[in-house]
Amino acid sequence: MNPTIRVVDLWKQYSADGQDGIALRGTNLEVMPGDVIALFGKSGSGKTTLLNLIAGLDKPTGGLIEIEGQNIEAIGEKGRTELRRSRIGFIFQFFNLLPTLTAFENVLFSLELIGKSDAGAVLEAIREVNLQGKEHRFPHELSGGEQQRVAIARAIVKKPSIILADEPTGNLDTATGIQILDLLASKCRTLGTTLIMASHALNTCRFAHRIMKMTDGILIEKASYEDLDF
Repeated sequence: MNPTIRVVDLWKQYSADGQDGIALRGTNLEVMPGDVIALFGKSGSGKTTLLNLIAGLDKPTGGLIEIEGQNIEAIGEKGRTELRRSRIGFIFQFFNLLPTLTAFENVLFSLELIGKSDAGAVLEAIREVNLQGKEHRFPHELSGGEQQRVAIARAIVKKPSIILADEPTGNLDTATGIQILDLLASKCRTLGTTLIMASHALNTCRFAHRIMKMTDGILIEKASYEDLDF
């Protein structure tokens, strides 16, 4: 079985001089289909940079990224955009819902970007995140937890091979955050979707079967939650 994500000797430097601008320092990572990974680390440790590079939203200073065997540098900007739309779901801390669209329309928009318009699939995704009956509410009419559920539905409706979640519970209270993590991890396991959840919240590690710790741009895999050193 080939890895869904393969990262080799990845570096990212934001400034031309000095050490302060180095966000990633020789990161290596192989992610297999269906892996559920917690990427744990403090703010500024390099987690978001790694997710953005994997998604092709930013370019590395050095190293290789392959998604499903494709070198994402070689496929160009158009190829990376198509990859994000069709194969990668991204979930953000602040939800990033379109405020003028209802929950249903926000989820449908994800399909329309890849040339599909399947109302049945949208309603099924909304049902899977337990928001049935709230399809026609606008984001400001939903709680934070409900907005994040819409964001999850938007990500899973296109059945991506990869979901990248950047601080998916950072804007939620602890109890709601645990519900969201449980929902997200369980849905990805059911779908066989590869999931990487970047967070500084320890709760995230409890919902993953692989734990990566990022410190000052260096990535180390931990055998278990108990192996994390704080």
